[in-house]
Amino acid sequence: MDSVTKIGIIGTGLIGNGLAIEIKKQSDLELTKVLTRREIKQMSAYPYPEVLTNSVEELINSCQLVVECSGDVLYGTEVIDQAIKAAIPVITMNAELQVTTGSYFARRGFITEAEGDQPGCLAALHENVVQMGFEPLVYGNIKGFLKLDPNLKDMEYFSKKNGMRLDMTTSFTDGTKVQIEQAFVANGLGAGIAVDGLLAPQTDDLNKVGEELAMTAERLGYPISDFVIAPKAPPGVFIMATHDPRQKDALRYYKMGEGPYYTLLQNYHLCHLEIMKTIKRVIHGGGILLNNGITPSVSVAAVAKRTLQIGEQVTKGIGSFQVRGEAVKIAGNEAHVPIGLLVNAVVTREVKVGEILTFDDVILPDSMALTAWQETIKESTFISI
Repeated sequence: MDSVTKIGIIGTGLIGNGLAIEIKKQSDLELTKVLTRREIKQMSAYPYPEVLTNSVEELINSCQLVVECSGDVLYGTEVIDQAIKAAIPVITMNAELQVTTGSYFARRGFITEAEGDQPGCLAALHENVVQMGFEPLVYGNIKGFLKLDPNLKDMEYFSKKNGMRLDMTTSFTDGTKVQIEQAFVANGLGAGIAVDGLLAPQTDDLNKVGEELAMTAERLGYPISDFVIAPKAPPGVFIMATHDPRQKDALRYYKMGEGPYYTLLQNYHLCHLEIMKTIKRVIHGGGILLNNGITPSVSVAAVAKRTLQIGEQVTKGIGSFQVRGEAVKIAGNEAHVPIGLLVNAVVTREVKVGEILTFDDVILPDSMALTAWQETIKESTFISI
């Protein structure tokens, strides 16, 4: 790429806005266009209004690299499709999109998740620990709270308090977000999951519960992706790993404990600020950090929070009060509806609380995302691990 790389952004939320500010500070980067669906005339508070556009074509024609952070599976998929067709590398901060349609794009061009959110941070930590000779057994996400069926009043309160959309707050609270993240990590790092819905142990002792998860992984015979509910732990990620027994004394001296399982912790994730590292990585030929792979083994199914009636509409599955997301092994669950596809869907037969929605239970509108998922299912052979 040229000495100054032209960057386009998809999305004008918290992540997109913060990233734009950081790109503008870099002498070797040029922010060319930022794609938004909002009315540009009403975006006077945006820091760089001159780069805003509603045109996908204008975005694509202006840049050498695209960063997708819209938070929207269907919309993001449509725009990425155009970027991939134009042979433009794509960086995402959109685990929801990656776990739904990322494999379709991984077969066709360059797509990688960025550092910053938990999946990208786990991928970077994985690279680091493997280079030091560790062998990962557990890819762990740390969550401070979980409520599978939160009420509207509480979610409205916390959304307003934190300045976030209602659906985002709800998906964080009911576990949908972390289930998506860990399904994505499993696919991208060649791991699996221990059980559908993940184990999600609760603890005040990260090392102890990490060892228990590591023993589970050894018993299963493959690394696992999971999360812990640890209110007293930092909001980061961790890897449980083993090492060559000949390094035991050295690791003890380095305050890593007695082994054989070692906790490697990153105690923060700084979202848009860390995207800059991935942009530089791609520009300098560092390759893919993390994507969903071309043959995923894990998806995120939509599970009914309450009984859904015939004719009921699900406007958006992620962050709704009708369904939540649950990581599942695709083998044996091929008919499930990925929660990322559940947009403007109509229920065609009753689905009881706790049941997984299948394609026989709903009518979905046609979309690029639906086509991408159908092709992923068709072209992949799923092995249960």
